[in-house]
Amino acid sequence: MSTADRLIESTRELLWERGYTGTSPKAIQQRAGAGQGSMYHHFSGKPDLALAAIRRTGEELRAKADEQFRGPGTALERITAYLRRERDVLKGCPIGRLTQDPDVMADATLRAPVEETLTWLRESLAAVLTEGRERGELDLSLDPGTTAATIVAVLQGGYVLARASDSVAPFDAAITGVLGLLTSGVAATGS
Repeated sequence: MSTADRLIESTRELLWERGYTGTSPKAIQQRAGAGQGSMYHHFSGKPDLALAAIRRTGEELRAKADEQFRGPGTALERITAYLRRERDVLKGCPIGRLTQDPDVMADATLRAPVEETLTWLRESLAAVLTEGRERGELDLSLDPGTTAATIVAVLQGGYVLARASDSVAPFDAAITGVLGLLTSGVAATGS
């Protein structure tokens, strides 16, 4: 792994663990095993490095989600695969947690990849739901856009509930609940 990649990966981890303010250049350098000169050779400063880290986190999240969304099965099976995939629930969503970071949200440049990732997620879920409706797998009365927003909200809320109780049980219950609501939208002639 190159020095620039080590710096980005270290920043990603620290942002997830400590947030923007708690992620100091010195902590990044120590975790990456890189000196100050190396950091500033590759990045203009902490904001530039944080932006690269947030973008990479968003790209990784999209790639993992896209695997399930493009996988085999019905729309409901693919959404279930996405919602039930293995996650480090008690650490929270690395993108969702950034929405609670006032420094990231106050900076339009840092906020942009967070917003883009969550928008992509809603739009991708809506596309899978639309496909399910068109294939007759889901009831035609199901609104893909609002349903996708609900799924993302339940997922993010599930992380919050799990972290608050220090247990994955509330997350699992939230996912089971939203899947139950989706199952009730399965077309009578669908699978």
